[in-house]
Amino acid sequence: MSRRVLGFLLELALPAALLIGYGLWAHRAGSFYFPPLDEIFRYFRELWLFDRVGSDLLPSLARMLAGYTASVVIGVGLGLLLGMYRPLRVAAEPVVEFLRALPAPALIPFSLLMFGAGNASKVFVIVLGAVWPILLNTIDGVRGVDPQALDMARAHRIPPGARIVRIILPGAGPRVFAGMRTSLAIAIILMVVSEMVASSNGLGYFVLEQQRSFAIPEMWTGIILLGVLGFVLNWIFLRVERRVLRWHRGARGLLAEHEPAAGAPSSASSASSASSLKKTPTPEKSDA
Repeated sequence: MSRRVLGFLLELALPAALLIGYGLWAHRAGSFYFPPLDEIFRYFRELWLFDRVGSDLLPSLARMLAGYTASVVIGVGLGLLLGMYRPLRVAAEPVVEFLRALPAPALIPFSLLMFGAGNASKVFVIVLGAVWPILLNTIDGVRGVDPQALDMARAHRIPPGARIVRIILPGAGPRVFAGMRTSLAIAIILMVVSEMVASSNGLGYFVLEQQRSFAIPEMWTGIILLGVLGFVLNWIFLRVERRVLRWHRGARGLLAEHEPAAGAPSSASSASSASSLKKTPTPEKSDA
């Protein structure tokens, strides 16, 4: 059995065990709030294959992707600007820290006043919460770029645009992608929260309406769909990150190959110690 197949089976082991355990417990408990798995799956098939896909799932995905895309553009663009110019970063730091501390759900009433109950207010809430991990990680990534590479680029008179594309963005790429992955989960959460207030469709609206009408199995189908959606989006993101940052993984692998094992002296230290032993004079015996 290959390592890839074994790893896939290990990833499935815990979810399968949890589903089996819940199914056995729910079948015996007979709880109103925790329906059996077969009932949940039956409603899931009726609702999401494919009755409510166009009315609830697709609008939620469109809002989430619009807000997430805007967060990436704003976070990376503003993060590059603040990371490259220290006076601008120092001047903007109080405003950034103040806005970052504001909970995005608390601004839902403000977004409704500004944009109404349409998609714009929901996208605004998503951007307001998802932009900060990307922005802060981009700033840290830009500040962590090798200054010698930037000095060499200035010495060779490389234009600023090429400097950003060829040196700064690749150097800050790992941290930028780390912030983007965190923001993806935040965007999904805020998508649900924003749809629970003054909305007429979407996954958040669906889950809240089923809870209010005590349609518990239908409510659980929406929750399960949200989990599946988050898992699939994270899986796609990791594949894109692996392809874009392939050079970074290769460089880390090369560094690991050249690093000495723990507790083993390096070749340079071994050579220096050997040369010092050769140069150390042996003590002469006394004539006495």
